[in-house]
Amino acid sequence: QVQLLESGGGLVQAGGSLRLSCAASGRTFSSYAMGWFRQAPGKEREFVGGISGSGGRTYYADSVKGRFTVSRANAKNTVYLQMNSLKPEDTAVYYCVADRYQDYVSLASAYWGQGTQVTVSS
Repeated sequence: QVQLLESGGGLVQAGGSLRLSCAASGRTFSSYAMGWFRQAPGKEREFVGGISGSGGRTYYADSVKGRFTVSRANAKNTVYLQMNSLKPEDTAVYYCVADRYQDYVSLASAYWGQGTQVTVSS
């Protein structure tokens, strides 16, 4: 089992940048696909980006492609979400996700953090 703790959220102006971090417990971090979802008020939770266990493959939602980057440091048990050119519509609670049994994350993934708020002002 893995526990996830996000950090790095906050308030930023449109066009600015933030980097979220997600620290994972456990000694088999590289065995987990990792990723990020977000949920805005009144909306369904949506996929943002993900990364394979080795870090060799990343994939993104069309809405963030070219602006957001997912990376991981397996030696530090940490995954990151670098967010650039932020827009007000990126405002949401961002959740870190881990999946032990697939090399990608989804809403069905078993492990979720508690979330961190990102607010982008116009």
